[in-house]
Amino acid sequence: MASIVNPDPFTTRPEIEGTFGVVASTHWIATAVGMAILEKGGNAFDAGVATAFTLQVVEPHLNGPGGDVPVIVHDVKRGRTEVICGQGPAPARATIAHYKSEGLDMVPGTGLLAACVPGTFESWMMLLRDYGTMRVRDVLEPAISYARDGYPLVERACATIQTVEQLFRKHWPTSAAVYLPNGEVPKPGTIFTNKTLAGTYARILSEAESGGGGRDAEIERARKAWSQGFVAEAIDKFCRTQEVMDVSGSPHRGVLSADDMARWQPTVEAPLTYDYGRYTVCKAGVWSQGPVTLQQLALLKGFALDGLDPTGPEFIHLQIECAKLAFADREKFYGDPKFSDIPIATLLSDAYNDERRKLVTDRASLDFRPGTVEGFGGVVKLRRAEGQREAVGALGAGEPTVGRFGEVRGDTVHFDIIDKAGNMVSSTPSGGWLQSSPVIPELGFCLGSRAQMFWLEENHPGSLAPGKRPRTTLSPTMALRDGEPYLAWGSPGGDQQDQWITQFFLRHVHCNLNLQESIDAPAWHSEHFPISFWPRTARPGVLVVENRVPKATIENLRERGHIVEVGPDWSEGRLTAASRVGVRRRAAANPRGMQGYAAGR
Repeated sequence: MASIVNPDPFTTRPEIEGTFGVVASTHWIATAVGMAILEKGGNAFDAGVATAFTLQVVEPHLNGPGGDVPVIVHDVKRGRTEVICGQGPAPARATIAHYKSEGLDMVPGTGLLAACVPGTFESWMMLLRDYGTMRVRDVLEPAISYARDGYPLVERACATIQTVEQLFRKHWPTSAAVYLPNGEVPKPGTIFTNKTLAGTYARILSEAESGGGGRDAEIERARKAWSQGFVAEAIDKFCRTQEVMDVSGSPHRGVLSADDMARWQPTVEAPLTYDYGRYTVCKAGVWSQGPVTLQQLALLKGFALDGLDPTGPEFIHLQIECAKLAFADREKFYGDPKFSDIPIATLLSDAYNDERRKLVTDRASLDFRPGTVEGFGGVVKLRRAEGQREAVGALGAGEPTVGRFGEVRGDTVHFDIIDKAGNMVSSTPSGGWLQSSPVIPELGFCLGSRAQMFWLEENHPGSLAPGKRPRTTLSPTMALRDGEPYLAWGSPGGDQQDQWITQFFLRHVHCNLNLQESIDAPAWHSEHFPISFWPRTARPGVLVVENRVPKATIENLRERGHIVEVGPDWSEGRLTAASRVGVRRRAAANPRGMQGYAAGR
C-alpha cells in the first residue's frame, strides 16, 4: 500500500494554505493585525495599511513613519496591476552645490542631510482611499495601541540600539529619551512603548474625525494633518533649528521643509514587466532597483536551468554572473525618469541581453562590466572596500541594521497579502529606522536617509537634484502565470533584495519547490558591485553563501574564481510570499533570525 507520509523536503514551517486570505510579513504582530482586518471584513488593501502602520511600531530599527515605500497592487475590480510610488523626492534646497559647500563628497548615510520627503503616510492614505474600504480609525488603532501600551522588543532591535548607544547619549539626546528607557539599552523581550508616536497618530486620527463627511473626507483631513499640518511643521522646525551629528563626523542642519512636504503626493503607474516562460514578472520602475530582477531573468532565460540542483555550483554561478551584469547596468543607467531618459526598453530587450549573456563563462568575473547604450548612462566611480566591510560605527550606519554577528546588513520590512476576492498587495516599507537620524521630540519618530543613494557628481542619472527621487533599493514583486495574477513576494535586504527575490523565483519555477521550500533553501549574495548605501563601496568577486550550501559546491565555486565567504547557516534573506490559484490562497515566511516571522492563514 502506498505511504501516506508526506514525502516533501523538510521545511521550517508548513506552507500556509486556505481559501479565506493570507498575510505574510516580517513580524508576527503585524501579520496578526493584517489577518484581523481581513476577518473584520476589510480587503487586502485595508489589511496592508494596518499591517504597515503596525510594522512602523514593532520594527522601529527597520522602518518608520519618516521613511518611504513602493507598493504593487492587483485590484480585482480594476482588473490590472499597478505600482504606487511612495518614494519621496529630494528637498528643494538639496543641491550638489549646497552639499559640497558643507565639505561633503557624498551624501551622509545618517542625519538630516540624508532626508527626502517622507513618503509612507501619504502612500498608505492613497491606498486606503482609492483601493480600500475601511476608515482611518480601523487601520491606525492597532499601531496606536501597540505604541501606547507596548510590545515585546525583538533581539535585533536591542542589538541595533546598543550599537548606536553612545551616539544617542553624546549627540542625539531625543533618541536616547525614547530608545534608552531609564537610561539603559532595553533587553530582548522588554515591553517597549513609544507614547509620543502613539500621540502623534492619535492626534492625526482626532483631526481626521473632527469634521463631517464620510470616509474620503476623513482620509483627506488625515493627509492634511501630516503634510500640511502639525507633523510637517514639527519636521520643518527640527530641520531648520537643529545641527545634527552624522556619519561624516560633523554636524549639519537639514534642508527638508514643510513646503517640500505640502507639494508632494505619491503617484500611480504601470509596472515594468518581463515575460519569462509562462510568467509575467512585475516590478516598480527605474526609480527603484527593481528592474534588475527583470534583467537577470532576461539573461538567465538563455540557460537551461530546469532540473539543476538549486544548491549546486552551476545554478549559483549562473545566477550570480547574471546578477553582476544586471547590477552593473543599474549603476550606470538607473535614475528618476522624470529627470533623465533611461533606456529601460533596451536594457530588457532580447538583442541587448543576448550580447550581454556572451560575457558569462564558466569562470567568475572579477571586473565591473556595465553595458553600452549610445547616448545614455553615466560614469561610475568604483570605490573598493578592502576586506570585511566595517560594522556600524559610533556615528550610526548608512544601512538599516546590523546582524547578529556585527556585520552591516541592508534590512527593512516586507509584507504580502491576498484576500478571498483575489486582491493582492506586495510592499517593502523602509527608511526612518531608529538609527537614521534623531527622533523629532514632538512626533516620536525620525526622518529617513534615502538621499544617501544620490551621487554628488554631475551628469549621472543618479545625481542629486531638487525634486528628484533617489534610486531606492526597495523592490516588491508580483507575477502573473498564464495571464492570471499568481504570486506576490519580496525581501528586505538593501542591494541583496533583488538577488534573493530572483533566487526564490528560480527555485520555485525551475526546481518545483513550493513557497516555503523556496524560502528555506540555502541562499547567497554577491558584493561585486557598489552598495547603494554610504560609503558606496564594492567588493569585486566576493560571494557570500550560507553555511548550509554544500561544501562541494563551495569548493567548485572557488575553483571557478569566486571569492567565497561562508556565513552562518540561516543568514541570507527575509523573504515572504503569497500566491493565489483558483480559490486557494497560500503563504510562506522566512525562518531566519529571531524576529519570529509568521504567515497568516
